[in-house]
Amino acid sequence: MMKKSFAVSICIILILLLVVGCGQQTPANTENASEGNEVTLTLFHRWPNEPFKGYFDGVIQEFEKQNPGVKIKVVTALNEEYKQKINVVLGNDNSPDIYFTWVGEYANKFVRGGKALDLTKYVEEDKAWSDQIIPSTLKPFTLDNKVYGVPVLMDVRMMAYNKEIFNQLGLEPPSTWNEFIQVLDKLKASGAIPLGFGNKEPWNGGLYITTLNQRLVSADVLAKDNNRETGEFTDPGYVVALQKLQQLIPYVNENPNAFSREEERNMFANGKIAMMPLHTIEFPYIKDAKFEWGTFNFPSIEEGKGDPSVITGAPEGFMISAQTKHPDEAVKFLKFLTSKPMAEKWVKETNVISTVKGAVNSSNSTPLMVETIGQVEKASDMAIWIDTILDGRIFNPYLAGIQQLLNGEKTPEQIMQEVQEAAKQVKESAK
Repeated sequence: MMKKSFAVSICIILILLLVVGCGQQTPANTENASEGNEVTLTLFHRWPNEPFKGYFDGVIQEFEKQNPGVKIKVVTALNEEYKQKINVVLGNDNSPDIYFTWVGEYANKFVRGGKALDLTKYVEEDKAWSDQIIPSTLKPFTLDNKVYGVPVLMDVRMMAYNKEIFNQLGLEPPSTWNEFIQVLDKLKASGAIPLGFGNKEPWNGGLYITTLNQRLVSADVLAKDNNRETGEFTDPGYVVALQKLQQLIPYVNENPNAFSREEERNMFANGKIAMMPLHTIEFPYIKDAKFEWGTFNFPSIEEGKGDPSVITGAPEGFMISAQTKHPDEAVKFLKFLTSKPMAEKWVKETNVISTVKGAVNSSNSTPLMVETIGQVEKASDMAIWIDTILDGRIFNPYLAGIQQLLNGEKTPEQIMQEVQEAAKQVKESAK
């Protein structure tokens, strides 16, 4: 009897264990379950201020409404603070699922460090989505033929000019370097300051060189030199680029190294400077100018080996952490963010160009912005700023050298020698 009771007890215990076991999931299944469990994604970006904050708040609210099982937790920091924090948070066990990035070496270091999810399959499997992104903006997020980021916005650098001054002097926007110099000569003879150059923040000189390098050096050589593992910077076109920059000094405002970008913009807006390289994100600063102004792409250079249709600029966007537990949901959010309705909303609310085809249009943008995006869509590529595409050990002496060039303290040859030495050190450390 006792044996029988013991056997019955064992059976009851086994049945109870089986029932409990069937009602449970493994921890991995619980984490990745989307049905009956809320997924929370952390989004880390660099826009805590308006109008960008309001835009992201609105997009997230609409996304969560359409995807009731997913919540987006937002963390923000302004540019410089963001650059410091992102390196820290990606190094711990609680990294954000989605995070903002600039392109070039800045993004590539995340890829090499295993911090960025390979998005290639998502791009290839959903062409209806990926094909609506301007190709030249997706290319900078590609490394070794794999896509690691989704471009959301871009900043493009065009040459802005005062149409009133040009019309008075019978001038047309130049298409070649020789024509450019002729225009500068005529502007200077009229008593105007032909060209603005505020290099108090040395990145501005670096952007001039970004464009000049692209116009003068072939694309394959640029690609090799922009790669930290193969860069040498021995092509003679780099010296010529600095010589071209040197050629512009007589036409710019006095003391460019003591002249801020804000002062440069203000003088152009007040009609005191005839031309300046202007970023599309700066267009709103010139909207109250009392004269009509236009833009043109930087002129081709007769002896140059680069494609003159390329526009200087850079996309910015988001990567997904390689450690995320919810890659599909994270990609779904980025697809939503880069849908045409959300991209049009971005342009309307922020006045910043979207990377989505057709997002910049007559309903939300000025004719000048529509014209600019037309040129971007035709361009085969973008010339990315040297202070993001290059390793800091290379672009820092480059930018410092440009300031010394403007002061007459160094020659183009001396600057490139320093850049070559820095590139050699970076190349050695990359082995």
